Amino acid sequence: MAEAANRTADGSHRGSPYRRADRPVRHAVVIGGSLAGLLAAQVLADHCDRVTVIERDRLPDGPEPRPGVPQSRHTHVLLEGGQRTLETLLPGLVAELREHGAPRIGMPSDMVQWQDGRWYRRTRATAHLLTGSRPLLEWLVRRRVLANPRIDAVTGTEVVGLLGDAARVEGVRLRARGTGPSPGPEQLPADLVVDASGRGSKAAQWLVALGAEAPHEETLDTGLAYTTGVFRGIHDGTDSSGYYIVPNPRQPFGAVVLPVEGGRTLVTLSGLRGSEPPTDSAGFTEFAARLPHPLVHDWLLKAEPESAPHGFRNTANVRRRYDLPGRRPAGFLVTGDALCTFNPVYGQGMTVAALSAAALRDTLRDHRRTPTTRRVQRALLRASQQAWDISAGADKTMPGAEGNAVASRAVDRPATWYLARVQQRSAGDPVVGAAFRSALSLSAPLSVLFTPRVARAVLFGPAPSTPSAPPMWREPEDHPAAD
Repeated sequence: MAEAANRTADGSHRGSPYRRADRPVRHAVVIGGSLAGLLAAQVLADHCDRVTVIERDRLPDGPEPRPGVPQSRHTHVLLEGGQRTLETLLPGLVAELREHGAPRIGMPSDMVQWQDGRWYRRTRATAHLLTGSRPLLEWLVRRRVLANPRIDAVTGTEVVGLLGDAARVEGVRLRARGTGPSPGPEQLPADLVVDASGRGSKAAQWLVALGAEAPHEETLDTGLAYTTGVFRGIHDGTDSSGYYIVPNPRQPFGAVVLPVEGGRTLVTLSGLRGSEPPTDSAGFTEFAARLPHPLVHDWLLKAEPESAPHGFRNTANVRRRYDLPGRRPAGFLVTGDALCTFNPVYGQGMTVAALSAAALRDTLRDHRRTPTTRRVQRALLRASQQAWDISAGADKTMPGAEGNAVASRAVDRPATWYLARVQQRSAGDPVVGAAFRSALSLSAPLSVLFTPRVARAVLFGPAPSTPSAPPMWREPEDHPAAD
């Protein structure tokens, strides 16, 4: 078995609201050492004597991609809701990201954006993205979390099953990876097990093996695929920081051009099933010519490639309903992508990982209610609900969407009509746009779109004018319609 990457727990106990019949939680195991798992471990360390993170990969010493995060080479953004939440979990982390070169992009002021047939006005920024690479963020989080003396990491090791029965999980079965024939799985007892193993979670099979029930699974898949290349960015002579072409049912091709640390620029191109962007350099550039405007294609013709493009195809929205009634054991939770995963094109995953950890923290701190397994699992699902509504709601309208969550209910039609008007007006109306961005950035609830000022503009206001060509310069702050 791989050695622990950190010191053992200090032996003291601060108490935990999670309790067995005879004693408080002493040891928690977190399956998966990515963002969701690391942040869950950080929270659990306040309630356990010891937390062990089990990770299949050998973790790099720096901000490097690793096999267990196949999308790590692609464009990632940390939404404003994620930035705020991370600061409550790991104070000072956002400043560390900035110190290591993660760019901060103001929306809509810094971005040339096309959506639903309209160019967005580049008015004063009301939301900001951090566009540093996924390996950078994960490395900084990992460094902070594993410095906690209560948290150990066991790497190069995979979980192959659960200990216990249908009433309670009591640990995990482990197997070292890459060491040749093994005499059999080892056992690691635990009072609480948290599955943060990502999209490929095998928790459903593990539960069935214990005699428990697998969760109902909701799926919605547009068949979207994307390919990302790394470039030494050229300066286009304007004050824009990036380009964003958002696909829709009538125009299914998308593009994101964003800076990352180190003076590099990531370019991600996307298309639906049957129109996947290629992974060779020439084909990648040629594919960009299919976008509704040539600005990304023109940029690529001048840019200097730093790596061959990498593709990613596993983009379905999948939600596993562990919160629903069923025969499932106590002492087992699921979080992160193992619980709810989204079409990555919406950039929500890292933010939801932070929101889920905050939900775990808040539920365990709530001394008014006993944090039963089901109650905590419901809180974790609620943390991902808004992101699911946005991602699945948009993907339902895309041609060729498949899955048992595709169908729309009649009761949803008025809201769908209203949200379409919100999107139409967000490109040119700063008031509607600000509300729309705050909801998409998961920094405000969807109800912000129904406040009186926004509703008046959406329902009764005229369709605002928008730029007729890509707006390559920000609007002046004192523009009469900039606020």
